[in-house]
Amino acid sequence: MPSASWTASAHAETVTFLRQTVVDFVVANGIAESHATDVRLAVSEAVTNAVVHAYRDRTEPGDVGVTVSVDDGEIEIVVRDDGSGMAPRDDSPGIGFGLSLIRRIADGFDHREPPGGGTELWMCFTARAAA
Repeated sequence: MPSASWTASAHAETVTFLRQTVVDFVVANGIAESHATDVRLAVSEAVTNAVVHAYRDRTEPGDVGVTVSVDDGEIEIVVRDDGSGMAPRDDSPGIGFGLSLIRRIADGFDHREPPGGGTELWMCFTARAAA
């Protein structure tokens, strides 16, 4: 089962980098580009949440990491940070639909709070292999 992980500092440009890197990986491992659209959107939303929310109480951002694996058309993605965890925010710059959108387009979704702190978003997609 091919898998890979990437970690980058939680800055705005990290969203683009991780989104494209994950999509390139899944396509290179047999997933049709047409199915990668949902993966692209979900990774973008999950990484954006980490960039915007995870390190709001710190002067410098921490890291955001993505792990992806592809096995017989199944794509599993975990986006993680070691920030402050999920909490409501009155001053949120977003409209609050990111996690709902991921739940809607992914075939499986889970929000986890690791014992050491931070947040993990697990997503699973079922795709046809590229012909």
